[in-house]
Amino acid sequence: MAGDFKEFLTTLKDKVNIIEVASGYLSLERRGGTWWACCPFHHEKTPSFAINEADKFYHCFGCGESGDVIKFVQSMENIDFMDAVKILAERVKLPVPQTNFDNEKTVETKRKRDVVLKILNETAHFYLDNLNSGNADSHIKYILKRNIPSGIVRKFGLGASLNFNSLPEFLLKKGYSKRDMVDAGVVNEADGRLSDALGGRLIYPIINAMDEVVAFGGRVLKKTDFGKYKNTKETVVFSKSKTLYNINLLKKLRKTQTIKEIIVVEGYMDTMSLYQAGFKNVVASMGTSLTQEQARLLKRYTDNVLISYDGDGAGQKANLRGLDILKNAGLNVKVVPLPEGLDPDDVIKKYGADGYRKCLDAALPLIDYKISVLKRGFDISKSEEKRKYVSEALKIIKTADSAAEQEDLLKALRNETGITYESLRRDLNTAPEEIRTEQEEKPRKKDVSSVRERASRFVVAAYLFKAAFADAENVLDVSYASEVHDIIARYVYGQYRAGERVQTADLFEFFESGSEEYSELGKILDYCDGDAFEGAVAEKYFHDCVKTLRLAEADEMIESVRAKIEKETDVNVRKELTAELQALLVQKKKIQSGVNI
Repeated sequence: MAGDFKEFLTTLKDKVNIIEVASGYLSLERRGGTWWACCPFHHEKTPSFAINEADKFYHCFGCGESGDVIKFVQSMENIDFMDAVKILAERVKLPVPQTNFDNEKTVETKRKRDVVLKILNETAHFYLDNLNSGNADSHIKYILKRNIPSGIVRKFGLGASLNFNSLPEFLLKKGYSKRDMVDAGVVNEADGRLSDALGGRLIYPIINAMDEVVAFGGRVLKKTDFGKYKNTKETVVFSKSKTLYNINLLKKLRKTQTIKEIIVVEGYMDTMSLYQAGFKNVVASMGTSLTQEQARLLKRYTDNVLISYDGDGAGQKANLRGLDILKNAGLNVKVVPLPEGLDPDDVIKKYGADGYRKCLDAALPLIDYKISVLKRGFDISKSEEKRKYVSEALKIIKTADSAAEQEDLLKALRNETGITYESLRRDLNTAPEEIRTEQEEKPRKKDVSSVRERASRFVVAAYLFKAAFADAENVLDVSYASEVHDIIARYVYGQYRAGERVQTADLFEFFESGSEEYSELGKILDYCDGDAFEGAVAEKYFHDCVKTLRLAEADEMIESVRAKIEKETDVNVRKELTAELQALLVQKKKIQSGVNI
């Protein structure tokens, strides 16, 4: 990394307060010198996500995620390093210098991303101009038929594709290559011919939380054998599983008010209809099964989610797997019942905002919804089917979060079936667990590190976090288990010799995110809670760890000399090596006896 840019990053992290940034995404609680929150990267009920304001880094003691303020913004906004830097620099009004530290692959990736975003932006304006050109009669007719107000058309940036050839011609004239146009997803190529990927459709721009157009959805205007709706393909800037329609306007809404709950619908029209009716806390999953990435995205804004899918059989059964994913991400999930055969747009048009509000008020907790879905598959007027229904319902009730909730559900099941509460309670105790459709994200795997690795981590962490019994003058006096530990030790020593403060956040610049080295850094940061280095027990453990490392180094040297002796044929050289071996064995005994060498 170029020196000037490294100095810029140091200045940036000095100016940006990581607590102020994190509080825009998380609910923080201060305990001592550390701020705590429930981790945004895995589901947990007890906060284990710690932010050290002084040293400008975060670390989760549950899943091991760690980083500085730049990495935090990267992860929360799902953007690359430089975009996170730009966001933070803009926050503190710090100009970003030009940099040439990237390798060829990184430069090409950034070039591709920038070009794709430019093409998507140009395409959005092209479609918008088409809609206002006077040549989009069928598109306007559809908009009027669906009662979409002009203000909503503008707010959501609707546009029109008039044919299959004008968009590629427009982009070629702008100087874009065929390859980049195809990679952006807006143009298809077949037999050397280019065509608009959404030719002839009404266009819905898909915009991310950074206000960037990343893809398009299109609706056909005539009867066709193809699907009514189609999205442009996944690209370097668009992944359907990581995107929610209208997330850009939801982010703006959060700046003006607290978002108590988010309504999740299936499609573009439902989103716009609810937004126009005053329900601005709405996003769409665009017809896909909900994913862990979308769950994390929702959790940045609220803990409460209302699922409002279509009122037909398929819509109301809407993907229990997806709903479990939301619950396992720590979200409080309710399902909104809609009149049979109606979607949210229909409800707004037929019953108005008040009618839809009544639907929201009747939303069922997820566990109640699961039981209601289950019940549809049985005729409980028949004894055999009733027994099967009760058996399956008890499996669901057993997953309830509290005894009070279980009791309430058992009473409801009693009222439905006529089976006594006492019988249901006895059967509940022996009922098997419901097979979960999606497991919770698991914290890190059990640590199977060697004794030397664990000792190495504790020792280097003691120096890093300035334990009273660890003099930084000695940080390089032992042989550590890995290069990561050596790098940290050299950094600590360098800061000590220069008389400068150790900044833990600086370490994240030394290792590539996602690498084994970065993961090892996270394990060292498990000791960042100062209690790890308090008291006589910690001090004794530190010295035991130092001894372990010195013994490990001695054993390696001894084995190395023994291997040389076995291979050596020269008698005189063998004598020299034997003398060296004896000296090493004496040295090892001194280490074992606690003699400081």
